[in-house]
Amino acid sequence: MPHRYGKKYREASAALEPERAYPPDEAVAAVRKASTAKFDESIEAHIRLGVDPRHADQMVRSSVVLPHGTGRTRRIAVFATGEKAKEALDAGADLVGGDDLVKKVQAGEIDFDVALATPDLMGAVGRLGKVLGPRGLMPNPKAGTVTFDIAKAVRDVQGGRVEFRVDRAGIIHAAIGKASFDDVKLRDNFAALMDAIVRAKPSAAKGTYVKTVTLAATMGPGVLVDPSAAARMTVA
Repeated sequence: MPHRYGKKYREASAALEPERAYPPDEAVAAVRKASTAKFDESIEAHIRLGVDPRHADQMVRSSVVLPHGTGRTRRIAVFATGEKAKEALDAGADLVGGDDLVKKVQAGEIDFDVALATPDLMGAVGRLGKVLGPRGLMPNPKAGTVTFDIAKAVRDVQGGRVEFRVDRAGIIHAAIGKASFDDVKLRDNFAALMDAIVRAKPSAAKGTYVKTVTLAATMGPGVLVDPSAAARMTVA
C-alpha cells in the first residue's frame, strides 16, 4: 500500500522545484519554510559520500562543534574517576562514575544521550561495546569522546558538539539545529558540519567525495542541495 502524505507535507513539497539542487543558503531558507509541524522540528542534513565504509581506510567518523548549538539538551554520562570525575561534575555532566557506572550500563541503565570517557577507563568501558555500539554511544578517540580533557569535552557537548559517521550505505545523518533557528544560525551550523566532513575525507577515497546533500525537517520533504557548493562551505 503506497504511503499517503498529509496535506501540509504535500503543500510544502509542491512549493519546491523538483530535482533542483539549491544553493546552500536557499536550501536553508526552503527547508525552514517547509517545516509546518506544530512542534519545533529538528533540521537534519543527509550527506552521501563517495566512500565504501566496508573498508576501514574509507571510514569517515569525527565530530564538530556547531557554532549555534543543536537546540536540544542532552544528558551526558562520563566514565571517569578521581579528579577527572570531579572535573566532569563541575563542568555539568549528568552521570559520572567508573566501574559502578559500567555495571549500571551493563544492567541496562542507559539514561543518557552522550557518553564520554577518560583513556585510563577504556579497558572497562570496552566491555560495553555490544551495549553502547548499536546505539551510537560508544566513546571513541576519533570522535573526541575519549580524552583526559574531560571538562572541555563536557562543555563542547553542551555547546553543540555533534558526532557523525557514515552508515553502511556511505551516508552521514546529522542534526544541524531546529526550525526555530533563523537562516543565519542554520547556515553557520550547516557550514561547520560540511567543513568537518570535508576535512575528515580519507586519503583512500577516490573520485567525487560529496555526492549528494539533502536537508529536511523532521516532518517535512527533503530539499536537495548543490553538493559541490555545500562542500565549499565555511563558517562566516
